[in-house]
Amino acid sequence: MAKKLTIDASGIYYRQLNEQIREAVAGGATDIVLKNVNGQRYLAGALTGDLNFEIQGVPGQDMCSFMRGPKIRVKANAQDGVGNTMDDGTVIIEGLAGDVVGYAMRGGKIYIKGDVGYRVGIHMKAYMEKLPTIVIGGKAGDFLGEYMAGGIILLLGMFSDKPSEPIAGRSLGTGMHGGVIYVRGSVPKEQIGPGLTTQPLDESDMLVLKGIVKDYAKELGLDAKAILASDFVKIKPFSHRPYGNLYVPA
Repeated sequence: MAKKLTIDASGIYYRQLNEQIREAVAGGATDIVLKNVNGQRYLAGALTGDLNFEIQGVPGQDMCSFMRGPKIRVKANAQDGVGNTMDDGTVIIEGLAGDVVGYAMRGGKIYIKGDVGYRVGIHMKAYMEKLPTIVIGGKAGDFLGEYMAGGIILLLGMFSDKPSEPIAGRSLGTGMHGGVIYVRGSVPKEQIGPGLTTQPLDESDMLVLKGIVKDYAKELGLDAKAILASDFVKIKPFSHRPYGNLYVPA
């Protein structure tokens, strides 16, 4: 049976708050609500197992770093570094997220309703049977998927605070050598990294996409059919060593 606990984070320094969280988990708590969060860092960092968190307020940097298993729901925005080297679990952000979301992420899912900052999904990689996935409901800054080595990024561009901006910033997929980026609609050619092009989706892509969108829409109370009503394109690496010739001529 789930053991529920509420912690009021108001005025608590991040180290003490994280100590309280670890003590609660060690004491058997499995469902934890964090109230009045205001920039405290490293929340849910390195936690493992079947745990559920609801975060009320804006968590600080590196939330869920090195996490393996828990499910985290943020009822507002999140700062930089969400899911840094995350190994497994699910993160749902009902607002915006900052830079470097999913850095070196190698498993689990990060679902963001709104826009994200720069370098989201950088060095993202698949590990063994794991397929890390980031879904961005809004738009993304520069260098989305930079040096991406595995996994899936889905960029929807639907729920954005920047209606006049392109769906992604400059150099999307720069240095990509694995994984795939799906984009709803289209991406201006000048926004894509060197040597990359957009391609239409095939049947296997659509099967994967529908599964991701269905789960994303369920978690955020959205209409999966409306999301899938548009065409999508995909961006894949042209080589597993995109800059190899810069160092050792082929």
